[in-house]
Amino acid sequence: MASRPAAARHAAPAAARAGPTGGGRGGGGWRSGRARPAARGARRTARGPGPRRRPLPLRLLRWAILLTVWGGVALGCALLWFAYDLPRPEAALAATRRPSVTLLAADGRLLATSGDLYGEPLRLSELPPHLPAALIAIEDRRFREHFGLDPVGMARAAWVNLTAGRVAQGGSTLTQQLAKNLFLTPERSLRRKVQEALLALWLERRFTKDELLEIYLNRVYLGAGAYGVDAAARLYFGVPARRVTLGQAALLAGLPKAPSRLNPRVAPEAAIGRAMEVLGAMAEQGLIPRALVAAEGERLRLVPAPSRDAGWFADWVQGFAGGESLAARFPGAGDLVLRTTLDSRLQAAVEAELAALLAGPGARARVTQGAVVALDAASGAVRAMAGGRDYRESPFNRATQARRQPGSAFKPIVFLAALEQGMRPGDMVADTALRLGHWSPGNGEWRARGEITLEEALAHSVNTAAVRVLQRAGGPRRVAEVAARLGLEADRLPRDASLALGTGEVTLLDLAAAYAAIANGGRRVVPEGIAAARGADGTALAVPRAGGSAAGRAVVAAEHAEALRRMLEAVVRYGTGRAAALPGREVAGKTGTSQDHRDAWFVGFVAAPASGAAAGAGPLVLGIWLGNDDASPMDGVRGGTLAARLFRDILEAYGRGQGAAARERAPRG
Repeated sequence: MASRPAAARHAAPAAARAGPTGGGRGGGGWRSGRARPAARGARRTARGPGPRRRPLPLRLLRWAILLTVWGGVALGCALLWFAYDLPRPEAALAATRRPSVTLLAADGRLLATSGDLYGEPLRLSELPPHLPAALIAIEDRRFREHFGLDPVGMARAAWVNLTAGRVAQGGSTLTQQLAKNLFLTPERSLRRKVQEALLALWLERRFTKDELLEIYLNRVYLGAGAYGVDAAARLYFGVPARRVTLGQAALLAGLPKAPSRLNPRVAPEAAIGRAMEVLGAMAEQGLIPRALVAAEGERLRLVPAPSRDAGWFADWVQGFAGGESLAARFPGAGDLVLRTTLDSRLQAAVEAELAALLAGPGARARVTQGAVVALDAASGAVRAMAGGRDYRESPFNRATQARRQPGSAFKPIVFLAALEQGMRPGDMVADTALRLGHWSPGNGEWRARGEITLEEALAHSVNTAAVRVLQRAGGPRRVAEVAARLGLEADRLPRDASLALGTGEVTLLDLAAAYAAIANGGRRVVPEGIAAARGADGTALAVPRAGGSAAGRAVVAAEHAEALRRMLEAVVRYGTGRAAALPGREVAGKTGTSQDHRDAWFVGFVAAPASGAAAGAGPLVLGIWLGNDDASPMDGVRGGTLAARLFRDILEAYGRGQGAAARERAPRG
């Protein structure tokens, strides 16, 4: 067979190696290096032209729309999260509050306040113009221009804080502060700030600027339980908000920044310093002449704070006077203004003399505590009360809550029981040694005389004679019955002969009330602390009498009360109570000392003073207790020493105060 030409032999393998022109490893046809671009172009032509990039403005518009939609959704979700537990503003504006109680002394002086103290709601037109002006000057000078939020003020505050390196200025508007005070808690968080802003916008939409300012001035907390400028003005200056001076307005306007820290009752210097800042801001803004700043600062005076030691009396009146709470005695009355029975001058004398005794002779004799109570024997009105040496250190009331052994101060009740059994002050009783089973009462330093009169036995506090008197009076049960008639709790008294020596437990107030029945001729006395009551609108309220029908009931025959009164006068005239004697006045009373000198008592009474809160009332009963809270012994202190001296010192100091007051009231010619 003839062979092919060399060119053909070389071409055939090359064509075989080239493969099918259609390209593709698995398809038909043979590939060709020069045919590949043509095939790719053919495929592009079959699919159509490739995507073209959109112009930049269209792309930006598309992203802007997407961001707006999704940003709106995110913002809506965030607002829902911030606002889901927002309070209903309308309900919060009408929210209830704790009723307030204002206690006044018998002469009208402020004693204490409790609850939420609100004054009279006032319109802006009823207030002196410098009061709202002072508030705007120090808290929100752009109040009339902003819409509830103040971007300019926030930027300024941010810059001041940044340059100062601390939080030196706030950016909240008055509307934001009002929203926080009315609706929110003081919590510091982003959530609370956003809610505050939302509520501020609602308030600005709901009320005019003047209405917002009125709400703020009538509702803002200004310390010491006072809400609103009228309540604060009456509390701190003794005048209604209608009559505050420029300096007083500046002090009130400065309190919202820190009402507790700047409370004039707690920090008067800080409060006045803040008032000077407010006056300076007003002068800087041209609201007042610069010369008025120093002049108003010098004129600024605060009403003296009530005595802290009268806190025992205030607590007793508000919580347990007469065994009932105020809520039980005045149900549904709301705000109360109570004129109490407290005599301010007598209370001051009690506090001063008790403090002096405990700091001087008491400290040397290891006496750390004392209590004093004074009451009108005719009505039971409590005129003074000190439950310890310092109310701020210990509000526990040792005059009403502490139960201690009265010692011989209980003996008048034993002798009263004997008088009711027919004995007389001049009857004789043995004072010699006595043994009852394994018990034998001692007489201390008393030297037995064989027999002495009942009056002498009581005057010299002879123990053995007192036990014999108890037996002749009918025994412990009979004496306990007499004590119960006088208001003492019989179940706390022992049912054995030691009762004659005062081994039961009583409170100072209850024992003083029992003596009051002796002083007033035999009528039961229930201690009372409220003389008159009225609502916040001035409406007089009936004062239920403490003790109900028990008060004023005759429980001792008048002749027996009179006989015992004369015997108690003998105690002071020549017996163990001589240290309580007052020149020119008849004093009746009894000393008491418990075992190991753990308690020292003196309870007595004198005729009422001719002037003052107690003028024209019944005899004044004054009860004294000295001792230690842990019942540790004192150094030889007896009822006839420091306790009787304190009785005398208090009444002498009270008399001096009454005389000074009378001289002040006397016309000058």
